[in-house]
Amino acid sequence: FNQPSPLRKIISVSSIAAGVQFGWALQLSLLTPYVQLLGIPHKWSSLIWLCGPVSGMIVQPIVGFHSDRCTSRFGRRRPFIAAGAAMVAVAVFLIGYAADIGYKMGDKLEETPRVRAIGIFALGFWILDVANNTLQGPCRAFLADLAAGDAKRTRVANAFFSFFMAVGNVLGYAAGSFTNLHKMFPFAMTNACDLYCANLKSCFFLSITLLLLVTVTSLWYVKDKQWSPPPVAADEEKKSVPFFGEIFGAFKVMERPMWMLLIVTALNWIAWFPFLLFDTDWMGREVYGGDSEGDARLKQIYNKGVQSGALGLMFNSIVLGFMSLGVEWIGKKVGGAKRLWGIVNFILAIGLAMTVLVTKLAADYRKVAGPYAGPSPGIRAGALSLFAVLGIPLAITFSIPFALASIFSSSSGAGQGLSLGVLNLAIVIPQMIVSLGGGPFDALFGGGNLPAFIVGAIAAAISGVLAITVLPSPPPDAPALKTGAMGFH
Repeated sequence: FNQPSPLRKIISVSSIAAGVQFGWALQLSLLTPYVQLLGIPHKWSSLIWLCGPVSGMIVQPIVGFHSDRCTSRFGRRRPFIAAGAAMVAVAVFLIGYAADIGYKMGDKLEETPRVRAIGIFALGFWILDVANNTLQGPCRAFLADLAAGDAKRTRVANAFFSFFMAVGNVLGYAAGSFTNLHKMFPFAMTNACDLYCANLKSCFFLSITLLLLVTVTSLWYVKDKQWSPPPVAADEEKKSVPFFGEIFGAFKVMERPMWMLLIVTALNWIAWFPFLLFDTDWMGREVYGGDSEGDARLKQIYNKGVQSGALGLMFNSIVLGFMSLGVEWIGKKVGGAKRLWGIVNFILAIGLAMTVLVTKLAADYRKVAGPYAGPSPGIRAGALSLFAVLGIPLAITFSIPFALASIFSSSSGAGQGLSLGVLNLAIVIPQMIVSLGGGPFDALFGGGNLPAFIVGAIAAAISGVLAITVLPSPPPDAPALKTGAMGFH
């Protein structure tokens, strides 16, 4: 255990990321439309997404802290990874069968909202986010254990983890865009679960099958070191859970480079999160002209738009995967990490602003072709191209902020875990703000998704300016940036 593990074991553990990310991809592409089909109004659907940032802020640090100190005979990491996979299975069952369970408990199919189904769905959604956060942190820590401090093997492990995240994204978005997936599981469609619901249920069946397959295989094949705690004094034992106290105490002594990084990161996520929440809903509602609360034909059009949005997210993930491989090389060509981050934030701002143009063109086309026409092939291609192009800034968002946090903390003598914990607050707090305010803010301007997208475009532009002008450059002797996508949960 004190030597770097063989590459095949690192690849095996890294493959768990594909199963985890498959589930995240399904959440991002399908669940916002699903909650609206259950009867939650658009302006309140974003509240469901509060569980992501809340669990990311609380669960990951706690699980990481205790997995470092777990004394199980099965090892430090494997018990948490196994528990997370089991929780995912429970959550997927609750989400997929929410409409059916609600119907059995007394929901009426002709009435909305379906209160009982929404309650079951929300419970499953929160469990799913907690489970995914329980899985992801120990997986990354397990890879670090397997690398045993070897820098090259650590970079290889991160590269494979990122690769399998991209694989999971592509599989998840591809499954979400396939309209006849329910035919693989004929029992998925019931009186309470229509075509869209059956497809969602089928996607989650595939997700849990993949996750359990890679998790069981990896945990059986790769052994984990049993940890024995070193002896500590009685007064040190009382300080055994200092994580959150250290994070908030770090703000008092934080130096200017980290403050600037937190500000740029927070603005960056104010820009990203509205799109990540409502991208497929935007395709179904604004681009295709459907309505999750309309008549049967409008609902059908809306579902087509959501599935088209899932296809766009698959293109986004493909671009993200290729871009992630070239972050370090491109950064050198454009003059450094902070300049690259600034440039791609302007790309993000332009992309979010372009949603207004695509929406207007789609609305004008429907005025001529009819309200049920959907978008023209050119408009659809333009919207899908927008998804693909946004994979470029997303790759930078998933890599450079974390690398800069490590560099700044190293140069100031702060701990890596502490600095990344503080950076995580700059990610999840904006997500919570958007989750709480995004839907009601859109409603103030007549509903739809464009108001939040415009705010995101403005935040992205400001973030780009600050990244180039006030964000300090890394020290000349800083270690090379390590690329690799990281979850935003």
